[in-house]
Amino acid sequence: MISLSIGQGEILATPMHLANLCATIANRGYYYIPHIIKASEGVEIEPRFYEKQYTLVDTLHFPKVVKGMWRAVNSGPGMGGTAWIAHVDSLDICGKTGTAQNPRGADNSVFICFAPMDKPKIAVACYVENGGFGATYAAPMASLMVEKYLKGDVKRTDLEKRMKEANLMSRVKHD
Repeated sequence: MISLSIGQGEILATPMHLANLCATIANRGYYYIPHIIKASEGVEIEPRFYEKQYTLVDTLHFPKVVKGMWRAVNSGPGMGGTAWIAHVDSLDICGKTGTAQNPRGADNSVFICFAPMDKPKIAVACYVENGGFGATYAAPMASLMVEKYLKGDVKRTDLEKRMKEANLMSRVKHD
């Protein structure tokens, strides 16, 4: 049971589960049921997809979690900013890094985030096999997606180039 407390073991959370969890935190306790089509001419969306779904978590806990996620991205190295690489000026990205052990190669890199901190517009879950620590590949990749979505383009072209050119296949164990 100890492994469950750190997110390992029989949790079986998919990236969609993680993104929805992140959206729930961003919304301070509610989410919408994930669905593929937002709206389309001639396609009727069931009303349940537009209804807020509330958690049973007391809303007084969300501000602390949100602030901690903001600090992880915006506090800087040495100040608790484990996800500093995901920082983008003026976006107020909030995030949480993760590292998932992998018996078939390097650890898997995990990062969830949302932005902006107040009135969020996007939540992302990024999972990179053999990517190492959460801040090594998942955090920069997710922040590039957030930057593109919210700003329309990416200013951190060096980071974008490094992520595009990364080859993690050498980190896979071959039996």
